[in-house]
Amino acid sequence: MAAVKPDFVPRMEGLDALRGFALFGLFIVHMPELFELYWAHPVTDPTQLLWHDTIFTIFAGKAFALLALCFGVSFFIIMDRSAKRGQDFSVRFVWRLVVLGVIGLLHGLWYRGDILEVLAVMGLFIIPFYRLKSNGLVLAIGTFFLLQPWMIFQLVNALNGAEWANKPFGFWSGTIPEAYLTGKSFMETVRMNWVDGHPFKWLFMLESGRVSQILGLSLIGMALGRIDFFGQPDKFVRTRIISFLIAAVLAVVLFFQKDKLSGLMPDTVAMARPLWSSMVASWFDLSVMFTLMMGFLVLYFSFAHKVLNLLAPAGRMTLTLYILQSIVFVPVFYSFGLGLHATMSQSTAVLIGLAAFAVQVVFAHLWFKAFLYGPLEWVWRAATYLTLKVPFLRK
Repeated sequence: MAAVKPDFVPRMEGLDALRGFALFGLFIVHMPELFELYWAHPVTDPTQLLWHDTIFTIFAGKAFALLALCFGVSFFIIMDRSAKRGQDFSVRFVWRLVVLGVIGLLHGLWYRGDILEVLAVMGLFIIPFYRLKSNGLVLAIGTFFLLQPWMIFQLVNALNGAEWANKPFGFWSGTIPEAYLTGKSFMETVRMNWVDGHPFKWLFMLESGRVSQILGLSLIGMALGRIDFFGQPDKFVRTRIISFLIAAVLAVVLFFQKDKLSGLMPDTVAMARPLWSSMVASWFDLSVMFTLMMGFLVLYFSFAHKVLNLLAPAGRMTLTLYILQSIVFVPVFYSFGLGLHATMSQSTAVLIGLAAFAVQVVFAHLWFKAFLYGPLEWVWRAATYLTLKVPFLRK
């Protein structure tokens, strides 16, 4: 890798604010999910169930998807800035993903639901698409992956009676390891995160279609970066409004019709309906994600700019805050710590999450008064360029 001077570059605050919003959505799902321990004892109380269902309907599967799209935008920005300096960043970007993957692997020992490793692996697949000149082709390929091509292939084979296609999803048989619930040893939790949690995460990502979704959204994000969707917001006022309206209508239709749509597949074929239902659920999540994204941007680039821009510093240190969230709250819920997974209500978890994220936003604002990067963002950048000469303190 040729030497590259790692200068500090100005930020696109609209993209940072959107990333901060995605981080909020991810955290506010993790809290009532009790960092994955909710599934050991789902709530039945109607009031608490309402809290749970509301948060999950709005953000579960949507915030994660939004982060994947932002990842694609950032990929293009990094590659494009290097290209404008006459440098090919491809090899160094592969190394950057390796570093992110290592961070994700280490984080996964603490919390099995880590997504950094998944983003790092999937990031490798978007690099070749950077060479494509046609934005339309990139968008078409991205949309193709959002349609869940592998699930469609499996569904066709399931309807035709193929034995392999009619095997139940492997993640259906997944359980919460007892070490998380009653074990008192931290090392026991670490071992289970690697032995059980790590393969289970990838099994879920593959079978649920998340892998295809991440690739599709990353490519769409790359296309948005190419047209400077965030750098020249005045050019896309109508695009944002029209996209918001289309996505919102589609989300409402899918929300009220998803059960009827699921019933279109016969339940006499073992996996026909589950596969089709998974696809419909994936498309519903995407429609809500685009509704949230475009709605946020419509407000951000209009009268709500000052309020929503408060999220921009959090978006600039997403890596740090994402890991910090699990460092603080995994011990709150897991048995090696306070073990509150069995006693904390959904409403309490959400309210604590709101307060904790507010503290993180304040922390981010104070941090950037003195520093140019978040602490882990600086480490990631320094490791990417293999130098400690990355500027850190704000002069």
